[in-house]
Amino acid sequence: MLRKLLMSTVVVFGATGIASAADLPTTKGEPIYAPPPPIFTWTGLYIGAQAGYQFGHSSTSSGGGFPGYNPSGVDGGAHIGYNYQVGQFVAGLEGDVNGSSYHGSNAFGALTAYNTTENVDGSLRGRFGVTWDRALIYATGGAAFGNFRNQYVSGLGADTLWNTRVGWTVGGGVEYALDNNWSLRAEYRYTDYPGFTEFAANSLGANVYKHETDNRVQLGVSYKFDLMGPAQIPTKY
Repeated sequence: MLRKLLMSTVVVFGATGIASAADLPTTKGEPIYAPPPPIFTWTGLYIGAQAGYQFGHSSTSSGGGFPGYNPSGVDGGAHIGYNYQVGQFVAGLEGDVNGSSYHGSNAFGALTAYNTTENVDGSLRGRFGVTWDRALIYATGGAAFGNFRNQYVSGLGADTLWNTRVGWTVGGGVEYALDNNWSLRAEYRYTDYPGFTEFAANSLGANVYKHETDNRVQLGVSYKFDLMGPAQIPTKY
Protein backbone atom coordinates (compact mmCIF):
# COMPACT_ATOMS: atom_id res chain seq x y z
CA MET A 1 0.00 0.00 0.00
CA LEU A 2 2.79 2.42 0.93
CA ARG A 3 4.64 1.52 -2.25
CA LYS A 4 1.64 2.42 -4.43
CA LEU A 5 1.18 5.72 -2.59
CA LEU A 6 4.84 6.72 -3.19
CA MET A 7 4.63 5.87 -6.91
CA SER A 8 1.46 7.95 -7.30
CA THR A 9 3.14 10.92 -5.68
CA VAL A 10 6.13 10.73 -8.05
CA VAL A 11 3.84 10.59 -11.11
CA VAL A 12 1.81 13.63 -9.96
CA PHE A 13 4.88 15.79 -9.25
CA GLY A 14 6.54 14.71 -12.51
CA ALA A 15 3.54 15.75 -14.56
CA THR A 16 3.41 19.08 -12.76
CA GLY A 17 7.08 19.72 -13.57
CA ILE A 18 6.57 18.96 -17.25
CA ALA A 19 3.59 21.31 -17.44
CA SER A 20 5.57 24.08 -15.74
CA ALA A 21 8.48 23.62 -18.14
CA ALA A 22 6.14 23.93 -21.09
CA ASP A 23 5.02 27.34 -19.79
CA LEU A 24 8.58 28.74 -19.66
CA PRO A 25 9.46 31.36 -22.33
CA THR A 26 11.51 30.12 -25.31
CA THR A 27 14.65 31.80 -26.64
CA LYS A 28 14.01 30.56 -30.20
CA GLY A 29 12.84 33.22 -32.71
CA GLU A 30 10.11 33.04 -35.30
CA PRO A 31 10.69 30.58 -38.16
CA ILE A 32 12.71 32.16 -40.96
CA TYR A 33 10.83 32.48 -44.27
CA ALA A 34 12.97 32.32 -47.38
CA PRO A 35 11.06 33.75 -50.37
CA PRO A 36 11.01 31.53 -53.44
CA PRO A 37 13.15 32.51 -56.42
CA PRO A 38 11.45 34.83 -58.96
CA ILE A 39 9.72 33.29 -61.96
CA PHE A 40 11.70 34.00 -65.14
CA THR A 41 9.99 35.82 -68.01
CA TRP A 42 11.26 37.23 -71.32
CA THR A 43 8.91 40.20 -70.95
CA GLY A 44 10.74 43.51 -70.58
CA LEU A 45 12.90 46.23 -72.09
CA TYR A 46 16.48 45.26 -72.89
CA ILE A 47 19.69 46.71 -74.31
CA GLY A 48 22.83 45.00 -75.51
CA ALA A 49 25.78 44.73 -77.86
CA GLN A 50 26.71 42.43 -80.72
CA ALA A 51 29.66 41.64 -82.98
CA GLY A 52 30.20 39.35 -85.92
CA TYR A 53 31.19 38.87 -89.55
CA GLN A 54 29.57 39.95 -92.84
CA PHE A 55 30.03 38.46 -96.29
CA GLY A 56 28.01 39.55 -99.31
CA HIS A 57 27.84 40.25 -103.02
CA SER A 58 27.98 43.48 -104.97
CA SER A 59 26.51 43.29 -108.48
CA THR A 60 27.91 46.07 -110.66
CA SER A 61 27.03 46.75 -114.31
CA SER A 62 27.41 49.56 -116.81
CA GLY A 63 27.30 49.89 -120.58
CA GLY A 64 30.15 47.42 -121.05
CA GLY A 65 29.25 45.26 -118.08
CA PHE A 66 31.32 44.97 -114.88
CA PRO A 67 32.03 41.73 -113.04
CA GLY A 68 30.61 41.55 -109.52
CA TYR A 69 32.64 40.96 -106.38
CA ASN A 70 32.20 39.75 -102.80
CA PRO A 71 32.82 42.30 -100.03
CA SER A 72 33.32 41.10 -96.45
CA GLY A 73 34.36 42.38 -93.03
CA VAL A 74 33.74 42.42 -89.30
CA ASP A 75 30.90 44.39 -87.73
CA GLY A 76 29.70 45.33 -84.29
CA GLY A 77 27.32 47.66 -82.50
CA ALA A 78 24.42 47.97 -80.09
CA HIS A 79 20.75 46.98 -79.94
CA ILE A 80 17.64 47.88 -77.96
CA GLY A 81 14.29 46.11 -77.86
CA TYR A 82 11.22 44.99 -75.98
CA ASN A 83 9.80 41.46 -75.60
CA TYR A 84 6.37 40.35 -74.42
CA GLN A 85 5.80 36.73 -73.39
CA VAL A 86 2.44 34.93 -73.41
CA GLY A 87 2.70 31.32 -72.34
CA GLN A 88 5.48 29.72 -74.34
CA PHE A 89 5.46 32.39 -77.07
CA VAL A 90 7.46 35.64 -77.26
CA ALA A 91 6.89 38.62 -79.57
CA GLY A 92 8.97 41.78 -79.66
CA LEU A 93 10.48 44.69 -81.54
CA GLU A 94 14.22 45.36 -81.85
CA GLY A 95 16.44 47.99 -83.43
CA ASP A 96 20.19 47.86 -83.93
CA VAL A 97 23.03 49.90 -85.41
CA ASN A 98 26.48 48.64 -86.44
CA GLY A 99 29.79 49.93 -87.67
CA SER A 100 31.76 47.66 -90.00
CA SER A 101 34.89 47.12 -92.07
CA TYR A 102 32.78 45.60 -94.87
CA HIS A 103 34.74 46.17 -98.10
CA GLY A 104 35.33 44.66 -101.54
CA SER A 105 36.94 45.64 -104.84
CA ASN A 106 37.51 44.51 -108.41
CA ALA A 107 39.06 45.65 -111.69
CA PHE A 108 37.63 45.95 -115.18
CA GLY A 109 40.24 45.78 -117.85
CA ALA A 110 43.64 47.33 -117.38
CA LEU A 111 42.61 50.88 -116.48
CA THR A 112 39.42 50.74 -114.40
CA ALA A 113 39.08 49.77 -110.72
CA TYR A 114 36.10 50.04 -108.40
CA ASN A 115 35.24 49.19 -104.80
CA THR A 116 32.40 49.21 -102.28
CA THR A 117 32.47 50.00 -98.56
CA GLU A 118 29.59 49.83 -96.08
CA ASN A 119 30.68 51.64 -92.93
CA VAL A 120 27.34 51.90 -91.06
CA ASP A 121 24.18 49.80 -91.12
CA GLY A 122 21.08 49.31 -88.99
CA SER A 123 17.71 47.62 -88.85
CA LEU A 124 14.27 47.76 -87.25
CA ARG A 125 12.78 44.27 -86.91
CA GLY A 126 10.08 42.20 -85.33
CA ARG A 127 11.04 39.11 -83.33
CA PHE A 128 8.82 36.06 -82.81
CA GLY A 129 9.91 33.02 -80.86
CA VAL A 130 9.16 29.96 -78.75
CA THR A 131 10.68 29.36 -75.33
CA TRP A 132 11.81 26.27 -73.48
CA ASP A 133 12.45 27.53 -69.96
CA ARG A 134 15.38 29.97 -70.38
CA ALA A 135 16.08 29.14 -74.05
CA LEU A 136 14.44 31.18 -76.81
CA ILE A 137 14.45 30.17 -80.48
CA TYR A 138 13.27 33.06 -82.66
CA ALA A 139 12.78 34.36 -86.20
CA THR A 140 13.33 38.02 -87.03
CA GLY A 141 12.67 40.29 -89.99
CA GLY A 142 12.07 43.89 -90.99
CA ALA A 143 13.64 46.97 -92.58
CA ALA A 144 17.38 47.40 -93.09
CA PHE A 145 19.45 50.56 -93.65
CA GLY A 146 22.96 50.72 -95.13
CA ASN A 147 25.37 53.55 -95.92
CA PHE A 148 27.48 52.64 -98.99
CA ARG A 149 30.51 54.34 -100.53
CA ASN A 150 31.31 53.32 -104.13
CA GLN A 151 34.54 54.43 -105.77
CA TYR A 152 35.44 54.27 -109.49
CA VAL A 153 38.90 55.01 -110.88
CA SER A 154 39.96 55.04 -114.53
CA GLY A 155 42.43 56.76 -116.80
CA LEU A 156 39.90 59.59 -117.12
CA GLY A 157 39.51 60.37 -113.41
CA ALA A 158 37.87 59.18 -110.19
CA ASP A 159 34.46 59.27 -108.53
CA THR A 160 33.50 58.71 -104.89
CA LEU A 161 29.72 58.31 -104.52
CA TRP A 162 27.74 57.86 -101.30
CA ASN A 163 24.32 56.21 -101.11
CA THR A 164 22.09 55.38 -98.14
CA ARG A 165 19.93 52.41 -99.08
CA VAL A 166 16.77 51.00 -97.49
CA GLY A 167 16.16 47.27 -97.89
CA TRP A 168 14.89 44.26 -96.00
CA THR A 169 16.45 41.69 -93.70
CA VAL A 170 15.35 38.30 -92.38
CA GLY A 171 16.94 35.65 -90.19
CA GLY A 172 16.79 33.85 -86.87
CA GLY A 173 18.70 32.87 -83.81
CA VAL A 174 18.81 31.33 -80.38
CA GLU A 175 19.07 33.20 -77.08
CA TYR A 176 19.70 31.83 -73.58
CA ALA A 177 19.02 33.65 -70.31
CA LEU A 178 21.86 33.23 -67.81
CA ASP A 179 19.70 34.71 -65.04
CA ASN A 180 16.70 37.06 -64.78
CA ASN A 181 18.62 39.91 -66.46
CA TRP A 182 21.53 38.72 -68.60
CA SER A 183 21.25 36.66 -71.79
CA LEU A 184 23.52 35.50 -74.63
CA ARG A 185 22.52 35.10 -78.29
CA ALA A 186 23.73 33.81 -81.65
CA GLU A 187 22.03 35.12 -84.81
CA TYR A 188 22.16 34.84 -88.61
CA ARG A 189 20.58 37.38 -91.01
CA TYR A 190 20.32 37.86 -94.76
CA THR A 191 19.93 41.42 -96.04
CA ASP A 192 18.97 42.68 -99.50
CA TYR A 193 19.33 46.29 -100.63
CA PRO A 194 17.34 46.79 -103.89
CA GLY A 195 19.25 47.89 -106.98
CA PHE A 196 19.99 51.56 -107.63
CA THR A 197 21.75 53.60 -110.29
CA GLU A 198 24.51 56.17 -109.80
CA PHE A 199 26.37 58.32 -112.31
CA ALA A 200 30.17 58.03 -112.42
CA ALA A 201 30.75 61.26 -114.32
CA ASN A 202 34.55 61.64 -114.02
CA SER A 203 35.76 58.05 -114.33
CA LEU A 204 33.27 56.41 -116.67
CA GLY A 205 30.96 59.11 -117.96
CA ALA A 206 28.09 56.61 -117.57
CA ASN A 207 25.48 55.24 -115.17
CA VAL A 208 26.42 52.31 -112.97
CA TYR A 209 23.78 49.90 -111.65
CA LYS A 210 24.43 48.46 -108.17
CA HIS A 211 22.70 45.73 -106.15
CA GLU A 212 23.98 44.84 -102.68
CA THR A 213 23.25 41.76 -100.57
CA ASP A 214 24.96 40.48 -97.44
CA ASN A 215 24.92 37.68 -94.90
CA ARG A 216 25.96 38.12 -91.31
CA VAL A 217 26.61 35.94 -88.29
CA GLN A 218 26.67 37.69 -84.93
CA LEU A 219 27.07 36.91 -81.24
CA GLY A 220 25.51 39.23 -78.67
CA VAL A 221 24.79 39.90 -75.01
CA SER A 222 21.69 41.64 -73.60
CA TYR A 223 20.59 43.07 -70.26
CA LYS A 224 16.84 43.04 -69.48
CA PHE A 225 15.43 45.60 -67.05
CA ASP A 226 12.93 44.45 -64.39
CA LEU A 227 10.76 47.57 -64.64
CA MET A 228 7.81 45.98 -62.82
CA GLY A 229 9.90 43.99 -60.36
CA PRO A 230 10.34 40.21 -60.45
CA ALA A 231 7.27 38.00 -60.41
CA GLN A 232 6.89 35.84 -57.32
CA ILE A 233 5.46 32.40 -56.75
CA PRO A 234 2.28 32.66 -54.59
CA THR A 235 2.85 31.36 -51.06
CA LYS A 236 0.30 29.56 -48.91
CA TYR A 237 0.43 29.89 -45.12
